Amino acid sequence: MIDIAIVGYGMGNLRSVHKALEHVAPTLSIAVTSDPNIVRKAKRVVVPGQGAMRNCIQELETRGMREAVIEAATHKPYLGICLGLQMLFKESEEGNVQGLNILPGKVVRFPAAVMTTPDGQKLKVPHMGWNQVYQAIKHPLWKGIPEDARFYFVHSYYVETLVETSIAAQSQYPFSFACAIAQDNIFAVQFHPEKSQSAGLTLLSNFTKWTPNF
Repeated sequence: MIDIAIVGYGMGNLRSVHKALEHVAPTLSIAVTSDPNIVRKAKRVVVPGQGAMRNCIQELETRGMREAVIEAATHKPYLGICLGLQMLFKESEEGNVQGLNILPGKVVRFPAAVMTTPDGQKLKVPHMGWNQVYQAIKHPLWKGIPEDARFYFVHSYYVETLVETSIAAQSQYPFSFACAIAQDNIFAVQFHPEKSQSAGLTLLSNFTKWTPNF
């Protein structure tokens, strides 16, 4: 049995995620797969992703992975990264596409009208680079990570959850937005832990040991 299945659907830097997980958990069996049966049998599932939401959902459906991802997000430890977070919600402004509707809320674009610093400088979209992450709750995946650690972001859209208690962390650009969501067996982040050096590797290591209570 595979310990960790990384869902491969043609989007995202799967090699970086795979290498980072192998680094923090060298004794576990870790596989990138587009086989829904392997995803269903794996003990833990990681869903990374970069690019457009519409393409993401289409690729999941084309490869027969949609239902396997939904099952993973409801039955076993699930780590979502970037699009792996956004797809969990009901809908996205990016292409006006429906998500997996596992979590209540939507995905919205950074609004151009307010993307300025206090001194009036224009902020770029996508939000790209290192930014501080402020933990909103205690969670096993934050173990050993400073409350204001910096993680690496690349995104033009962010999630608006209808359940504020599910917000595990926030970042600012230029306003506060949810950058990590935790609910039952789900932990999903907007940033890229595989690109975030020691803080990101610690989070991935914590995930490989996490046993949710649900």
